[in-house]
Order: sequence, then C-alpha cells, then structure tokens
Amino acid sequence: MPRNKTILQNQFPYHITGRCINKEWFKLSMDQVWKVFCNELYMAHIVHSLQIHSFVLMSNHYHLIASTPNSNLSDCMMQFSKRVSFRLTRMDNRINQTFAGRYFKSILHQPNYYLNAYKYNYRNPVEAGLCKNVQDYPYSTLKSILGGSRLNIPILNDDTLFADIDATLRWLNTRPNQEKTEAVRCALKRPLFQAPKDKSKRLILPPDELL
Repeated sequence: MPRNKTILQNQFPYHITGRCINKEWFKLSMDQVWKVFCNELYMAHIVHSLQIHSFVLMSNHYHLIASTPNSNLSDCMMQFSKRVSFRLTRMDNRINQTFAGRYFKSILHQPNYYLNAYKYNYRNPVEAGLCKNVQDYPYSTLKSILGGSRLNIPILNDDTLFADIDATLRWLNTRPNQEKTEAVRCALKRPLFQAPKDKSKRLILPPDELL
C-alpha cells in the first residue's frame, strides 16, 4: 500500500505524527508552539469533530492519537497542518513551510495496539532525556489531565489513566525492552499497525503483549 494512502474509517483511533522539514527544531519557544498546536487542535475538534485521545509535542515533531467519527482524517489533517504551518511561519517571519511532507498515520485496530502507541507517545520525552517521569513533561496532555497545567485541548476521557492512576503511571514510567519499543516505532509507520517479525518470522510484539 502506498505510504500516502489514507484509510478513512471511524471505528478505530489513529496514531498521527508530523515532523518539521529537514528535522529542524521549531524556531519559536516551545511555549509558543504549544499554544498554536492547542488552538488548532481545538479548531480541528470544533470544525471536523476530531476526537483527541492524547497529544505530545516534541522539539521537532508531534504525536497525536485521535479518532474521526466522520471518517474525515484527510480533510481534518490537511487543514490542521496547513493552519499550524501558516501560524508558525508567520510568527517566525519565515517563508518555508513547517512540516516535511505529509503526516504519518496508523490505525490502532486492536486494544493493545492503542495501549502500546499510548505508552510510546507519552514516553517520548523521557526517552529523549527531557524529563525523568512521563507526568513531568509540560507539553503533553498527560500533565494537563493530572492537573499539573491548564488543559487547553478538548481531550476525551482517559479511561486508561483513570482506571488506576498509580498503576498506569508505574507502567508508563517503566522503561520497556528496546527491541519492542523499536517494533512499535516501525509498526506506527504502517497504515495499519503491524509489528515487524524477527528472523524466525515471529512477531516481535504480538497483539496480546504490552510494552
């Protein structure tokens, strides 16, 4: 299946990520960039009914888990990316676009696929050495949900977190096997989440396993 082929559906969440052109860092302060993304996620929710499960902003990319009740991911993300890019370039007085081509998306069509993407996203800042614990990173919906900062993104109720906050945070802050983490990273680059296989042709991270 071509990389830019978007499967439009409303049954399962998507993992969505976009990266700055040439892998450059955002030129503005993270506070400014976070505010732009929050505002545009709010607009995507209002205009396109985007349902946001979680969001993490990094120095040159973002991770979003979202659902589209109207099966309109292409229209939603086209407008979202365009508006974010326009606002950031205008604020920084630049000409070049912000993002390097299209966003990546992967359908999380099994409960554990969702959970593995959820942990992978929230652990991004920890793995990058930006914080010690997932709940400490300021540019993440997790910190906001836990009351550590103002929640400016219309996020769905986090049933994963609130099923048992302490247990979920322990799980998120437990560093997973690096081979399995890499398997999730590779799986999230496919239109349908699918972990790679090892040399014996067994899935490195089967559908019933969690990071």
